[in-house]
Amino acid sequence: MSNTKALSPGISDSRDCPACPGKPVLQRLATRDAVLGAGLTIRRALPNPERRMIGAWCFLDHAGPMAYGHGQGIKVGPHPHIGLQTFSWMIDGEIFHRDSLGTEQIIRRGQVNLMTAGRGIAHSEDAVNDDPGNLHLAQLWIALPDAVRHCEPAFEHFPDLPLINRDGFQLTVLAGELLGHEAPGRFHTPLLGVDLQADAAAATQVPLRPDFEHGVLVLRGQVTVEGDAIAPGTLLYLGTGRRDVQVSCTESCQLLFLGGAPFEERILLWWNFVGRTQAEIEKATDDWNAGQGFGAVIGSPSPPLVAPDLTGLHLKTR
Repeated sequence: MSNTKALSPGISDSRDCPACPGKPVLQRLATRDAVLGAGLTIRRALPNPERRMIGAWCFLDHAGPMAYGHGQGIKVGPHPHIGLQTFSWMIDGEIFHRDSLGTEQIIRRGQVNLMTAGRGIAHSEDAVNDDPGNLHLAQLWIALPDAVRHCEPAFEHFPDLPLINRDGFQLTVLAGELLGHEAPGRFHTPLLGVDLQADAAAATQVPLRPDFEHGVLVLRGQVTVEGDAIAPGTLLYLGTGRRDVQVSCTESCQLLFLGGAPFEERILLWWNFVGRTQAEIEKATDDWNAGQGFGAVIGSPSPPLVAPDLTGLHLKTR
């Protein structure tokens, strides 16, 4: 989905927050919430003033869960991206993705869409039809390293993902590798993404790479991680240096586990763009509003989005 001005009014600088601690921590980070459209709650976990990124994961929105009525499904019109990959984990419901490559793909429950923006792409996300339905989604962005961030745009759809049953949890490997199971998808930095679900009380130990930093976001229910109880609305940052983590619940729950090698490059994030300089972001904004550089999205019933005004926004240098 498109970034919203209400949640991110300024330019996010990945260096404008504490550095990766280089050790295990338990840092609670509150999400920022907004209600969009017909009661769709968005909880933004990244970027956060205290933690802009976890590895190359630079943006994380948790949308729903919600039920919607006739004609009230998601309507995110064509909008642009540069310098990132969008990663959509469909927990419940379905969305019709269209992009300027000509892709038309419905993403359904338990599936992932991975779109590489590279030098520039546009896409839309709409309800499949006007029927009532449900929506629950995790939308993430992955910052592309400088060496590949101007690559040709691409799109991949993954209807089948590796599943692991472990100690009462079902683990879906979304990105990277866990317990000998590797997710599909081409990523340009070392990453981990895992969805954990339990239908009843459960407890398990998840192995980790100590060179990765990690974070946990609860999607529903309540979960205890390393003795710290968290619920939706809190991102628990774990730092680096962990070889495993203890996860437990007393009833049905679901959580998203993220990890990655600390991203050493400085990035700027504004609206739907990841760049390196403010001038680059200003050019992408001007190009989009002028109708050039991103191609056309054909078939979306929703009107194109207009980039917010950058006037008065200036990067804080350190």
